[in-house]
Amino acid sequence: MPMKLLACWLQVTLSVSWDSLPDELLLGIFSCLCLPELLHVSSVCKRWYHLAFDESLWQTLDLTGRNLHPDVIGRLLSRGVVAFCCPRSFVDQPLVEHFSPFRIQHMDLSHSVMDVSTLHGILSLCSKLQNLSLEGLQLSDPIVNNLAQNSNLVRLNLSGCSGFSESALKTLLSSCSRLDELNLSWCFDFTEKHVQVAVAHISETVTQLNLSGYRKNLQRSDLSTLIGRCPNLVHLDLSDSVMLNHDCFPEFFQLNYLQHLSLSRCYDIIPETLLELGEIPTLKTLQVFGIVPENTLQLLKEALPHLQINCSHFTTIARPTVGTKSHPEIWGIRCKLTLQKPSCL
Repeated sequence: MPMKLLACWLQVTLSVSWDSLPDELLLGIFSCLCLPELLHVSSVCKRWYHLAFDESLWQTLDLTGRNLHPDVIGRLLSRGVVAFCCPRSFVDQPLVEHFSPFRIQHMDLSHSVMDVSTLHGILSLCSKLQNLSLEGLQLSDPIVNNLAQNSNLVRLNLSGCSGFSESALKTLLSSCSRLDELNLSWCFDFTEKHVQVAVAHISETVTQLNLSGYRKNLQRSDLSTLIGRCPNLVHLDLSDSVMLNHDCFPEFFQLNYLQHLSLSRCYDIIPETLLELGEIPTLKTLQVFGIVPENTLQLLKEALPHLQINCSHFTTIARPTVGTKSHPEIWGIRCKLTLQKPSCL
């Protein structure tokens, strides 16, 4: 309900003034406002200013696809934001102001246009992150080393990232001992050494892992190291690893909890040998796009009726959920404070 209509309703129907309303009721009203409205009411009086910036109203913030100044981001996050959804945004200026450490725990900056120094300035103030997505961004060793201070990370999505060395990756993975979901797919400048460091230092707590896209840089020996280090894997994506073939199948049988396996475009795998994977007792889905001819795919599905084969082109590992346009969310957390709501239109 727009503020003017609400004011009229309160005064006419209830015969009360705004000044007589308790803080708790005003906070409840303010929680229904979008960001421009909230900033507008903060200028009414000192009482409303303090209420408008109450931490309870700033827990979750969605600024998806916006053109933002980094200092504005800093000021907003300083209000106590816990979940910040800001993918596909444009930040073209450096961070100038100095801020106290942020309390943010869940953040999505995927596919944003942002200078490396600005990104470093923001992430250097984050040490409580539990879920983070930086998909498609250019990083640096200082950024990745800063991420290592977030020892409570549970989900980390660095898919398509670039700009960091294997030593920085080692520091990060060695510090994140609570990771459950990790997406390191298609990092542009990953070398064979990066892959070796990744499989040797991934936390044994990881249950969902995406290491797709490394073609000749992921070897059978890397898979052996990975399986030995992460025995609790439930979802594993090794697509586009052309050095893997039928000889690596025994490794998968060592994973007692494996339910979802992706080997798409691993071209050295002979389609007929995929029948062997159907004997993994826990396996539920198998993605093998690009290596099974269409006329063979139906035969494979009939031979393995208990498996869902080629049922999903995309992975969800460590990626944030998006909700709907009217109810944006991030990893299942609804972002209540947005730039636009029906009352703003």
